[in-house]
Amino acid sequence: MGDETMHITIGHLYPDLLNLYGDRGNTIALSRRCEWRGIDARIVDIGAGQDADFEDIDLFFIGGGQDFDQRTLLADLGVGVAGSKAERLRNAIESDVPVLAICGGYQILGEYYRDHEGQTATFIGALPMYTEAGDTRLIGNIVFRADAVEGTPVVVGFENHAGRTRLREGACPLGTVMRGFGNNGEDGTEGLRYRNVIATYSHGPLLPKNPHVADALIEAALQRRYSGAKLRPLDDTLEMAAHDTMEHRLIS
Repeated sequence: MGDETMHITIGHLYPDLLNLYGDRGNTIALSRRCEWRGIDARIVDIGAGQDADFEDIDLFFIGGGQDFDQRTLLADLGVGVAGSKAERLRNAIESDVPVLAICGGYQILGEYYRDHEGQTATFIGALPMYTEAGDTRLIGNIVFRADAVEGTPVVVGFENHAGRTRLREGACPLGTVMRGFGNNGEDGTEGLRYRNVIATYSHGPLLPKNPHVADALIEAALQRRYSGAKLRPLDDTLEMAAHDTMEHRLIS
């Protein structure tokens, strides 16, 4: 099947609350890279109080937000409630629907977040990890080798988080930190890869500067809808020049 006949629907969860450091640019990058290939990409914004048929969504995006914003979403997500957004998102993940989750969105997909006062917020529990508040923020540019993405691309981005995320035994990190802090600033891991979920602390936005990651998500989404679908290459000269300049500046 020619990719000019294909279409995907991208569900952007909480675009009004979870949009730090240009994270909305990730959905723009996804839609443009589809458009340049003749693929019809429709973006559906799903904010608090809004809903959509999750079975119609081919790819989910969840951006980063302040700790307070994360907590205000719990009632809307309906964690622990049958038929809630949280349950339907977990079911989508277990059905291999691709998800890109950044920073706060990454934390929300985990088991819980424990703050400085020892208060614990129970999150969705879709990923085998948990997060606890640290004494300082982990801030700065980040470079990591995305071992869990085909081709093992080097990813560049920006991180700013107080949470220290710990992966459960056997969980697969998204990558290995080359510069920066990553999940917790201690064990050298960054992000988490579970089924078709790519979860990371990398803002920036992530995808315009790292087109290989964008294409991995698009191709996974297409292959669920169109068996055997493959993306045709794009001319990423400008994107990779920007990427390589930042990589060289940070790790040379």
